[in-house]
Amino acid sequence: MNPSDAFAIAMLAVTGLVVGVGIGMALLVRRLSRRERFNNESVARFAEFQSEEGSAFFLPVQSRRPSSWLAIRSRDMVAVQIALGLRNAKPCSWAEGLVSARRLFIAPPVNGWTLVFGSGLPDPGEDVDATFRFLRELSRKLGHVQFFQAEPLSQHHAWVMAEFGRIVRAYAWAGATVWNQGVKTSTETALGVKCFGYGETPAADEWTVADFIVANVEKVPQIARRWSLDPAEIDLRTLSGAQGIAGQHPRRY
Repeated sequence: MNPSDAFAIAMLAVTGLVVGVGIGMALLVRRLSRRERFNNESVARFAEFQSEEGSAFFLPVQSRRPSSWLAIRSRDMVAVQIALGLRNAKPCSWAEGLVSARRLFIAPPVNGWTLVFGSGLPDPGEDVDATFRFLRELSRKLGHVQFFQAEPLSQHHAWVMAEFGRIVRAYAWAGATVWNQGVKTSTETALGVKCFGYGETPAADEWTVADFIVANVEKVPQIARRWSLDPAEIDLRTLSGAQGIAGQHPRRY
């Protein structure tokens, strides 16, 4: 092969490579454009779901489970409203109740239980005495009341069962044990939750302690499921058209 032929072949190869790269880039740009259009359409569809009644069903599980909630053994939302002393109460869908701020939301009853959640609930980590008084008084009025808290970021967690003005079982962790009352239930034992005593210095291995705490937070919904209900597992399609009650609590703890 003479030099001129070799040069011509080399130029053809380079030209083919350039053309191939160009076609590949064009296909890539087209694919990215289609993907962006698809993502935009998906976002638009999700926004439509958000605006529809019952749209909370399409939210991720974590978004459908509030960080703290009450489970009250009652089907009477009005009785719960009166016991809580809500002000400016009005009908509210579950989807709206999940995102409402500075309020309490009384959800439509499910399987004999009424759930309550919102920023108006007390926080054991801020004031455990206020939480104790709130749950004791509420159970005096309504009978059987449960409280749950699971904060993934701070790792604060709690579960409380109260009946007719008496705290049957309570455990709350907020960097340390702030509440540990009553006998450990069979549910806690079965799930293997770790409940530290007041002022108890956990194991020297900080990683082991952290594992226990993370595991406790993850098991709060399981305790709720066995005691009453896990909010994230409720099929909201069964509550289509059902309205809860949203309002403001008369005081902040």
